[in-house]
Amino acid sequence: MRRTLVPRMEPYVSSIFGEMSTLAAQTGAVNLGQGFPDTDGPHEIKEIARAAIADGRGNQYPPVHGLPDLREAIADHQQRFYGLTLDPGTDVVVTTGASEAIQSSLLALCDQHDEVLVFEPWFDIYAVGIDLSRARRVSVPLRPPAFRPDIDALRDAITDRTRLLLLNSPHNPTGVVFTREELQAIADLAIEHDLIVLADEAYEHLWYDGHPHIPIATLPGMAERTVTVGSAGKSFSFTGWKVGWASGPTDLIRAVRAVRQHLSFVSGGPFQYAIAHGLRMPDSYFESFRHGLAAQRDILTTGLRDLGFTAVESEGTYFLTTDLGPFTDYPDALALARDLPHRAGVVAIPLQSFCDHAGVGDAALRWAYCKRPEVLREALDRLGRA
Repeated sequence: MRRTLVPRMEPYVSSIFGEMSTLAAQTGAVNLGQGFPDTDGPHEIKEIARAAIADGRGNQYPPVHGLPDLREAIADHQQRFYGLTLDPGTDVVVTTGASEAIQSSLLALCDQHDEVLVFEPWFDIYAVGIDLSRARRVSVPLRPPAFRPDIDALRDAITDRTRLLLLNSPHNPTGVVFTREELQAIADLAIEHDLIVLADEAYEHLWYDGHPHIPIATLPGMAERTVTVGSAGKSFSFTGWKVGWASGPTDLIRAVRAVRQHLSFVSGGPFQYAIAHGLRMPDSYFESFRHGLAAQRDILTTGLRDLGFTAVESEGTYFLTTDLGPFTDYPDALALARDLPHRAGVVAIPLQSFCDHAGVGDAALRWAYCKRPEVLREALDRLGRA
């Protein structure tokens, strides 16, 4: 038989998100699996996109590395919130979502026989991108129940082939936000071993309760070795627009640009005008956004705990991690997640789908609380009846 898909891509024919969303549709379940809001972001941002389309701005190809005004807004944003100085002409590239920024970076910076360190559980596109680049994934577990980074384990995982560390904080799927002390220890290892850091900071504005997001690029010696990824979809609740970016030192962004322009070339012209405006919105927007999601988090956390689940405090993102709660008649999280839509009419994501090591995500579920309060309460009612 003629070979079609190359073997290293065979594991990615389907994804747990596709499987669970299909189950949600088939069963009419409340989908707390896939992480997208069920309400739109700010009206004024939508109006700018509408006006751009009506005025013919961005309806044709925008500049290959992103609209200049958006690149300037990204550079201004990094300076405003984090004190990072970037040249928008050379140190920023606009991408088709954060996912393209991540994949372009992996393809540009890694090659066959290189090793990429990633904390586990990892977001599924990390595994795909590492395999696309022909590098080798080396997972360092965030062990339950706290899911904090183990610096000794990270140190032990570094070899003379380690090229890059893929760091995600606020962390999807666990909801953990790495502390300054944890980040400093990671930075020390990156500097000692001359590692590139790919920092996925898609949830940078979604942190709660005194757990502020600290970009690793702000630590001494890290700006020159870090590619930072951002997401308009996560910061403004327009996930379907697929506007993201990467920023960092000129040499690393030059590499990312070289690959990215041959993937999507360009995308989202009118939306780029709108997101440039969004990044310049006052601090009150970002604070209100966080507070609203924190309230939704509390609804789901309290409700699940009342039902008998043990929940890890969500310090950031819009995800909550729990054990299997009262559903002790299942061998692991995957088995429960596959049956929960039928049994309870609710969808969650099993963390073991993002793990290489046994015992990390086998008994853990990820719940998305970026849904309207009435949707969260309906899910809790269904789980209670089940």
